Amino acid sequence: MHIKKTIRDLIAASAERARASGALAFETMPAFEVEATKHAEHGDLATNLALILAKQAKQPPRQVAQAIIDHLSAPEGMLLKMEIAGPGFINFFIADAYWYRVIAEIHRMGTAYGNSNLGAGVKVQVEFVSANPTGPLHIGHGRGAALGDALANLLAATGHMVEREYYINDVGNQILTLGKSLYFRLRELAGEAVEFPAEGYQGDYMKDLARDYLAAGHAAPGPEPHADDLVRLGRYAGDVILDEIKRDLKDFGVRFDHWFSESELYRQGLVDQGFTRLKELGYLYEHDGALWFKATAFGDEKDRVVRRSNGATTYFASDVAYHLDKFQRGYNLVVDIWGADHHGYVPRLQAVAQALGFTGRLQVILVQLVSLLRQGEPVAMTTRGGTFVTLREVMDEVGKDAARFIFLTRRPDAHLEFDLEVAKQQSSDNPVYYVQYAHARLASVFRQAAAQGIERQALDPARFPRLTLPEELSILKMLANYPELVEGAARNLEPHRITYFLTELAAQLHSYYYKHRFISDDVELTQARFWLVSGVKTVLAHGLGVLGVEAPETM
Repeated sequence: MHIKKTIRDLIAASAERARASGALAFETMPAFEVEATKHAEHGDLATNLALILAKQAKQPPRQVAQAIIDHLSAPEGMLLKMEIAGPGFINFFIADAYWYRVIAEIHRMGTAYGNSNLGAGVKVQVEFVSANPTGPLHIGHGRGAALGDALANLLAATGHMVEREYYINDVGNQILTLGKSLYFRLRELAGEAVEFPAEGYQGDYMKDLARDYLAAGHAAPGPEPHADDLVRLGRYAGDVILDEIKRDLKDFGVRFDHWFSESELYRQGLVDQGFTRLKELGYLYEHDGALWFKATAFGDEKDRVVRRSNGATTYFASDVAYHLDKFQRGYNLVVDIWGADHHGYVPRLQAVAQALGFTGRLQVILVQLVSLLRQGEPVAMTTRGGTFVTLREVMDEVGKDAARFIFLTRRPDAHLEFDLEVAKQQSSDNPVYYVQYAHARLASVFRQAAAQGIERQALDPARFPRLTLPEELSILKMLANYPELVEGAARNLEPHRITYFLTELAAQLHSYYYKHRFISDDVELTQARFWLVSGVKTVLAHGLGVLGVEAPETM
């Protein structure tokens, strides 16, 4: 049920009929809103069309609103009434019988209820995590992983053709630094007293890597290694760490369609292709022996170097080549999910997209930091230090589902505090437990009914008018609005909207459960409530599935 879209279409058709009859005069239909009202006394939905149309129509807004009402033709039994409020808002009161239809709709669509064809034919790539293979994933990476995977699920549920990609930064100084770090740990194991470089990766995982390297039969490096030796050690360490990253992500419920290596950009000549394309378009120039991209032509604060005067390419050059390759693969939309510390890169990358002719096809989502609390005390994190908390540690302590759900309880651009103790509680303070328990509770209701010899009978809409309680109608309205909420979340690339919805739906369900018996001697009412809460169970499972969280039958 797309109630907002239905009302919007009725309003637009009414305004056109009013224009045809001469009651309204306007040239073009303006954009207008149809939103849920904040208070029940104002109805279910309201529109601001009369306020927006008044200037064109050269009539007071309330007069425009009356003309719209006079010419509106709704399906029989849909509307209880319409009224004009305030300066010219139109409030719509939906009949209870119309909300009952959602029960049959959920039964008809089953687990597909909430899916749509909003993005039919639209090819989207979501690139996320993309952590350098220089250390284990930390909880900041975990937040990006949960966001990227849930966003891809959300886009797929709304009909988009989605591909997930991880970009492996395996070129440049970080690999050489990784090799040096392993080299010094190996020298330590040989009994030497070494001064570990300040820029090295100092976590305990490097000591483990060194021990495993020797245990695998590799020869220890000499006291004066060549640069090639350090690169070789760096690539060995990078490959081992990447394998661990892949295992962590798999256990976190995250999958990728492609693992794209930065080194492939150079092997395939894609960096030079990027330079050639930008030169052809007139957006590269030489200055002081370096090659520059005219980023200021597209609103960036300064032009950007893509090749230094010594001939070395910059990280930005790789970004240009990589994104050109993405667009050439035919994606209608490319979504990059980055840490908030990359905010300075967004304008220059958007400039590249515009220069290459792909304006509006790149969306960058920045993910803010996560503050981890343990027994009320903050836990410091640094990828190179020895005190960072890994995603694996968090998963082992609180579980995959709790971690994913909590990572998605806030907008990505908002700072997140992750309380480990709350995440382990079996109480309403733990958001994922609260939602999962709602699903398990309903499964338990049906098991209890079966144990008493009570089965859910065939769907019979004649029973639904027995659902007259405010709690029942509130739940029905939430279920009816769910498909539009999913579409809105997909359209705005905001999977946290699903988390908010599930939390509120679970709250409504728990409150309803505590106040009223689902199984009673009143057969008709019992069956009506069975079908209502069956719809709740279906929607909870769908939403949890979008988030990549299990919908348990027991807890």
